[in-house]
Amino acid sequence: MAVAITVFASCQKQPYVTPTSPLTKAAALTFTLQASDYQLLPSSDYPATQFSFNSTADADNYIPLILAAKESALLNNGSTATVTYALATPSVKVADSLYSDVTYTVTSADYVKGGSYYGDFSASQVLNFLTLKYPAPATNQLVVLSYVLYTNTDNNVTNSFLYLHGAWQLIYQVTPAEYTEAGEGKYDQFDAADLTKLPGEFSFFLKNDISIADTAKAGDVEYVSYSYYASGNYQKVMALTYDGSNWGIITTQATGSFLLKNGTWAAVLPVPTITHTLTAADITLITNSTIGTSSERSNTAKYGDFSGWATADLDAAFILVLTADYPTPVVGDNYNVVYLNYTGGSDVPTTITFQWSGTAWAAK
Repeated sequence: MAVAITVFASCQKQPYVTPTSPLTKAAALTFTLQASDYQLLPSSDYPATQFSFNSTADADNYIPLILAAKESALLNNGSTATVTYALATPSVKVADSLYSDVTYTVTSADYVKGGSYYGDFSASQVLNFLTLKYPAPATNQLVVLSYVLYTNTDNNVTNSFLYLHGAWQLIYQVTPAEYTEAGEGKYDQFDAADLTKLPGEFSFFLKNDISIADTAKAGDVEYVSYSYYASGNYQKVMALTYDGSNWGIITTQATGSFLLKNGTWAAVLPVPTITHTLTAADITLITNSTIGTSSERSNTAKYGDFSGWATADLDAAFILVLTADYPTPVVGDNYNVVYLNYTGGSDVPTTITFQWSGTAWAAK
């Protein structure tokens, strides 16, 4: 009996589990990266907190990692993604940033030349002095000026001034205390190893500077002057904008193209696309041909649109047009044919994409 029960149990029909099948078609994704997408990257990598990329090369390297984490593993090879992302604007390119060239200490004669006979400058007098000292400044010329500033009392100060939009402007300069706060107090300067952390450090400085934090509003821009070492001492400038909560890199929008191949996403050059909207001459070419049925052709000849055409007939009709209009097509380029598809009681502009293989046209 025990043997019989065992045999019976082993012969019971097991539940059927439907296997998960991959997508039958490659997907064409289009989206813009959000903050949550950047956060899919390792937290130690700068885009995860900066929410932008410093270069297109970095975008090409990082976005495939985002796609792998964000998109379904069931996407077929051949899937594409057109991704719009934030590209950081490079630091302000100053006319000359070599520290020894941009620094100047005001002399006694300079105070007199600038209209002061007390050996100091007011905030307005120092700007006037700069126009006299540099009568033909270059765009984005930087001056790190040491002088005596009078604000009810005399103070020895060193300030950065940037010639921007046709006028000298006092800009934010990182202080010795802030270099120490950032762990760079030994030399009071940053270097290449610090580049990715600078926007966050500068945001912290600006948010904790009462003279700026008390009046900052979304959209404000601050120019931060800082010392930088790279086989020499330089003074550089970074522009940051305020979003209402934090100061961040000013960005522009850029778009990259990516392809899923052998299970891995990688950046690719976007495929050139030519868009061709059918003309009256194209319609005449089709309706005078033998492509499709006589009913299909006569209907199109009468109304100038396509109603009830079989897919194979449509493809053949549009390949006829492409052959006539593009005698030297480029292999691999996309040729979008836009036509009027009569459906639901109205004409709907519709697109079919074709590619030339080198020997024949084919719809994608």
